[in-house]
Amino acid sequence: MNMGFYKEERVALFIDGANLYSAARTLGFDIDYKKLLDQFRNECQMVRAFYYTALFEEQEYSPIRPLVDWLDYNGYTLVTKPAKEYTDAQGRRKVKGNMDIELAIDVLEMAEHMDHVVLFSGDGDFRRLAEAVQRKGLRVTVVSTIKTSPPMVADELRRQCDNFIELSELSKLVARNFHDGARPAPRPRKENFKSAEYRDDAEDDLEDDYEDDYEEEFDDDDEAVVERV
Repeated sequence: MNMGFYKEERVALFIDGANLYSAARTLGFDIDYKKLLDQFRNECQMVRAFYYTALFEEQEYSPIRPLVDWLDYNGYTLVTKPAKEYTDAQGRRKVKGNMDIELAIDVLEMAEHMDHVVLFSGDGDFRRLAEAVQRKGLRVTVVSTIKTSPPMVADELRRQCDNFIELSELSKLVARNFHDGARPAPRPRKENFKSAEYRDDAEDDLEDDYEDDYEEEFDDDDEAVVERV
């Protein structure tokens, strides 16, 4: 797969965790974050890989915490903040944790240290961010998908970027146990979360808990929220 990078380019990855999780889950595969990192390291001079997610800090156990811990020990820079819980007009309890501002600030601060921004998100709000760094001479690649119905990448963001990587194609290189969209069978739990095996279990737990306990929605501002069922 030609990903459109030059070997000498300094590249940084900016991963909107909730957006990437939703896109991959809709396409029916699980991401192997070690493979993802290795793939980009082979393609270019990777400067940094940022991963953005909100956390439920008041919970004794969060299903995403083992995955976050594994990423933090294995080459990713974690950017987190507490998720905020609120009650909507219908009396439903909802939780939101938008990381757009944090991601945008980091891209602008890192601009002078890189040549190419890789944005793992389809959020149309990032179109202006892409335009801003392009004016600084950087190239912008967006990783998302148009294979879902509706597409998970905003048309204005796709038009603005210099290069678009279809996530369903990338999945053949970075998916964990890729079998044409089939979900992998659960594995026995390991004790050491630094190991790849425990990372796999953490992803299984995260996906199962999200499926069982939460329902993802998008409000009028396209901001991801999570509703407790």
